Parts: sequence; structure tokens; C-alpha cells
Amino acid sequence: MTDQAKLPGGPLKGLRILDLTRLLPGPVATMHLADLGAEVIKIEDTGAGDYARAMGPDERAASPAGGDSLFFRIVNRNKKSLRLDLKQAAGVEAFLRLARDADVIFESFRPGVVDKLGIGYETVRATNPRVVYCAITGYGQTGPWAELAGHDLNYLAISGLLDQIGTHDGASSAAPAIPNLQIGDLLGGALTPLLGVLAAVIGAKATGHGSYVDVAMTDAVLAHTLFPLVTTLAHGRPAPRGADLLTGGVPCYGVYRCADDRYLAVGALEPKFWVRLCTVLDRPDLAPFGLATGTEGRRVKNDLAALIAMQPLAHWETVFAGTDCCVTPVLRLDETMKHPQIVAREMVAEVGGTTQFAPPFKLSAWPWMAATAAPKSGADSDAVLADAGFPEIEIAALHDAGVI
Repeated sequence: MTDQAKLPGGPLKGLRILDLTRLLPGPVATMHLADLGAEVIKIEDTGAGDYARAMGPDERAASPAGGDSLFFRIVNRNKKSLRLDLKQAAGVEAFLRLARDADVIFESFRPGVVDKLGIGYETVRATNPRVVYCAITGYGQTGPWAELAGHDLNYLAISGLLDQIGTHDGASSAAPAIPNLQIGDLLGGALTPLLGVLAAVIGAKATGHGSYVDVAMTDAVLAHTLFPLVTTLAHGRPAPRGADLLTGGVPCYGVYRCADDRYLAVGALEPKFWVRLCTVLDRPDLAPFGLATGTEGRRVKNDLAALIAMQPLAHWETVFAGTDCCVTPVLRLDETMKHPQIVAREMVAEVGGTTQFAPPFKLSAWPWMAATAAPKSGADSDAVLADAGFPEIEIAALHDAGVI
């Protein structure tokens, strides 16, 4: 740790971002940038706006207060909201005036939509050559599937990852398991764009030339599906579901059921950790077989499973508490949020009365900026336009015309 003095704002202070995205991927990407000090102006249409405002178990339609959903609130903090009708010429003109001073534009429409609206990359670049314009789509801007609709599950399916998720029971008919982490949306649509965008921003600062950043969520998942690639290159095809090195195919790396139907995660890949585990369990006979496969691997896994199944999770937490061998309880999220490690890392925060996760990075030079709640729809429309030089009479006219 360091006692370095904290600087005001954040490392991205002064970076202006226009965010046309909705739902999960783009909003999470821009939230991370906002957490780092960027000014993020969330641009929504004058109708429903971002559908996330009314999605999830606490959706707006079911809320007596008529507030935005929990889902929306936890992925849109630290942003401003501008409602703008891009189907009107005056709305397009207003957007292009804002874009002249923007550093980054995010959009997640299907390919070609922003060009039809008159706000595409080439149009913006004509007056702002340093702009970084990021398009987040399922399949990218090119290729035979470019214009097809899709969601996270589809991107996992096409990338080959979904086929690998699940347990191995020897039956080829066992269905893949759907993870409750939107891997394509978050790895592909939220984190991957940040790498491309920030690289392009640095390049623009150095050269004066921006860039078009084409991010396909399917590409991003595929590019990180590394162990299935290793197995495919080695054997001509991936391992059966749940039977590869890191999916439960060896005794030292898997999930084991306890007596109370809770689970223990064993990640003792390195021999030293596996030996420690076997010592704690008083089963030194298993020590040579941590990475065993085939018949021998199944035998050792079955022995370990039978042993762990004899006691509840709390028992095993106590047993392994003092042993550094990569064995942990499988926690529910409500338990995770109270875990001493998570509490020590200050990963759970209250923002605007809503419990949410803090940024997953700690910067010694900057504190996490004082967070503001997700904006109400259109809450900053007048202020954003005024800051961009729109006179009051023009803002009033845009209101009268239903443009904002």
C-alpha cells in the first residue's frame, strides 16, 4: 500500500463522452469511465428511453413510486441524462453540435443505423477528426451475420464457449448450463470496448486523429476462449463439457457437494496445494493423483467427493481455514457481500440510496470520486445544452418542438 496524496477528480477528468447505448454492455462500459472521472452524457430518445429503466425484479411498472429499476440504477451512476429525438432534424443538429467537442461516442445500434440517422462516424469526423467512435454489436460491422439480432446467450453459443459450460456426467445429451454472468455482454460489450477506446483516445491525443472502434461481443468472447482452443489444437476438438483441465476434468480442480447440499470449490492445481489438501484430509494416498484423468481420475474424484459429502460446508470452512491450498466455500451473493475480504476491499457501496458494487480497481493517486445516483430521464437536458453553448431561447424552442 502507499500513502500517496490523492488528486482531485479522476484520471479521465476532462474526457467528454456521448453515450447512445442501452441496457447492459455499453452502459457498464461508460459507467467505468464515469467512475474514473469522465463526463458521460447519456442520450436517450424522448419515448421509452433506455429500456433498462423498467427491467428486472424491481421494474418501474411495479414500483408505486414510479422510480427507475434497480438494474438501471446500478449501471448508470455518475452520468448525466439528455433526452433527444434523433428522428427530428433539429435533434440530429443538436447531437452534431455536441459531438464537435466530444472525445468519445458510444453506440450499440445495428450496423448502419447511426448513418441512416445522420450521426455516423464519417459525419462526426468531418467536424471532429480526433473523435473516437465506438460501435458495440453482437457480431461486428462486417460478415454475413453483421445485421442479425442477438443476445448474450447467442454470442456464447456461436463463440464455442456455451458448449463448454456444464458438468460432465458421461452423457453427450446433457445440456449446457446458462451462466448468471453475462459473459458476452460484460467481457465483450463492456470491458473490451474500454481497451480499444482508451487506446484510441491516447492515440488521438498524440496524433490528432481519432478512430472508429468496431467491437463484436462474439469476437471478444472467442478471443478469450483460450483453454478450449488449446485442447482443440492438441486433440482436434474441445474436451467434452465439464471434462477439461479447468472445467472439472481432474480431481484437484472442481466443485464438491457437502452434506448440507452446499458446495466446496477446490482449485488446488499446483502440486504443493494438492498435497496440503490431501494432508489436511488425512488422505496422503491421493497426493500423486491430483491431475489424474480417465479411470484413475474418476476414482480419485469419487473418493474425494464421498469424503467431502460426509460433512456440512461450515465444517470444511473450519478445517481449511488455516491451510493455504486454494479451497473456498461456494457462497451465495448475499453471503459474499458480507464476507470479510469483500468488506475490507470496500466493494459494496451505497450510491443514492441504492446498494451496488464499487469499481473493481483501486488507484493510489485518485480516490473513487464522490458518486452520484443514476440520472432521472432527461434530468440534465437543459444543463448539457447550455454548457454546449445553446442559448436559452433555442433550448426553449427544442422543448416546444418535442426534440428534448
